[in-house]
Amino acid sequence: MQVILKLDTRQIVDWTTFHGVFAKVFGFPGFYGCNMNAWIDCMTCLDDPPAQMTTIHAPTGGIVVLELEDVDAFARRCPEQYEALIECTAFVNWRRIETGEPAVLALSFYKAAPPMAPATNLR
Repeated sequence: MQVILKLDTRQIVDWTTFHGVFAKVFGFPGFYGCNMNAWIDCMTCLDDPPAQMTTIHAPTGGIVVLELEDVDAFARRCPEQYEALIECTAFVNWRRIETGEPAVLALSFYKAAPPMAPATNLR
């Protein structure tokens, strides 16, 4: 079982908007620290409604799938935020697995491969 959320990355242009968009989409608490440690803490609790760290919750034994829209432009515009999102999502799941809990967060996106250099004649 899964919950699928679409996130329009066009709204993210820097760290402030990154945290603002995630706080709004996931309903982070008012005391959210707007840094990646706080982001990890909130996302780790996606299946724990009583923790009140998010208003979006994974179903019991399920996962939240975050569908990233317009990810190519996001990766070019905000490479630090793009990499942090991937790394911190992986960390959320690793942290949970290390404590015997299932993974709770998945990313879904299509990022086009960089253009290939023209073939050269090797004769």
